[in-house]
Amino acid sequence: MTADRHGHPMSDTGTEAVVQYEQALDDLMFFRPRVAETARSVLAASPRSAMGQVLAAYLGVLGTEQKDAAAARDAFLRFRSGLDTERLTTRERMHLAAATAWLDGDLYGAGRTLGELSIAFPRDALALFAGHQHDFLTGDAQRLRDRIGGALDAWPDDDPHHGPLLGMYAFGLEESGHYARAEEVGLAALARHPGDVWGIHSVVHTYEMRGRFADGIRFLDARTEDWANGSLLTVHNWWHYALFTLESGDTARVLEIYDAALHHDRSAAVAMELLDAAALLWRLYLAEEEQSARWARLADAWESRHDGPHYAFNDAHAVMAYVGAGRIARAERLVQEREDWLAGEPGGTNRAMTAGIGLPVCRALIAYGRQEYGRAADLLLPVRHRLNDFGGSHAQRDAIQRTLVEASLRAGRTALAGTLLSERSRLRPVCPYNWSAKARLADQLGDPERAAAARRRAAAQASA
Repeated sequence: MTADRHGHPMSDTGTEAVVQYEQALDDLMFFRPRVAETARSVLAASPRSAMGQVLAAYLGVLGTEQKDAAAARDAFLRFRSGLDTERLTTRERMHLAAATAWLDGDLYGAGRTLGELSIAFPRDALALFAGHQHDFLTGDAQRLRDRIGGALDAWPDDDPHHGPLLGMYAFGLEESGHYARAEEVGLAALARHPGDVWGIHSVVHTYEMRGRFADGIRFLDARTEDWANGSLLTVHNWWHYALFTLESGDTARVLEIYDAALHHDRSAAVAMELLDAAALLWRLYLAEEEQSARWARLADAWESRHDGPHYAFNDAHAVMAYVGAGRIARAERLVQEREDWLAGEPGGTNRAMTAGIGLPVCRALIAYGRQEYGRAADLLLPVRHRLNDFGGSHAQRDAIQRTLVEASLRAGRTALAGTLLSERSRLRPVCPYNWSAKARLADQLGDPERAAAARRRAAAQASA
């Protein structure tokens, strides 16, 4: 029996397939678009390779694309039909169980099995990568940190994947609030592999969460050749660049980035990229920036996907696009479709995500679009501390948190707005948005001196 480079036996996998498998893992760790091609090469060389089949299954679910997941499930079921699992290794059987659970919609079950895998086989790079992305998609910051941290001692410093694992660990540290340590670890990852786009992304998040917007722009500018083109994370890292620019108040530059990188005529209508586009335009929508043409094109892209109930986080961003484009009826139809789906008593993790977080958020976004600001606040307030339950990062979910702030201000709920802004400004004291919102609150409260002071602080931070 052949084995991977860490000595894990690989059933029904020839020597050439092992070579392709290792290349696919490397492509996966560094977010190279060719990973799909190299994964297919594994199965072309050894169609019954258990680990090749598992890799293909994970690739089918990691992009949160319903059609890809359905196709991967069909292919995996064909592979499993008549499979004698007793011939497989314990590790391979655990991977089969994790992949089956994920393809069946049981994300939490998949995550638990992947966690057990990483305890038993801490140098299984595929289990660590899939688990890390799982924790991101389910918004589990502690596991995002500890899944990788718990395995790192088993990886020697000279292993070629020790660097990208550090980049993954840095993201888990950041999402858990360890910003300085996350920056340190992320920079250590980049010292090994400057083109580690997930490591770049991790460091960028630390700047976002600490309000170091100028540092973030300088950091990305200095590394443009390493991240700005050719990876599966290119659009998302441009989104971060746009967020930094937005805080500086340069809306024209934000829109240049949007048009050049986030959404344009050549953009693929993939969920992860449409999500970034919607999240950026929604921030401008909250600031009452008119972007009707861009919203219309983005809403068209979401509609062209014909998404069913697959991942509630995507649904919320589709609703942003529909509301931004003035297609309230389309947004309401999506909500009705999800309500009908829930009434059918479906199983799977997305049921809980949709019922508990997704639908309240979607309804709140629609209410905001209808200028029913009090209702929007009422819908968001009970879920604001549980938004992580439907996935994403703190930076991504902040678009929804800002919606609650804006709804509170526009509804004249000054006590609630004051509480929210007190929380935000103490957690992120350097954030022009927070201080400009405080200025508007002070205006409502009839305190012109405090309003003027808040505006000066916002302006000073934006121009820093």
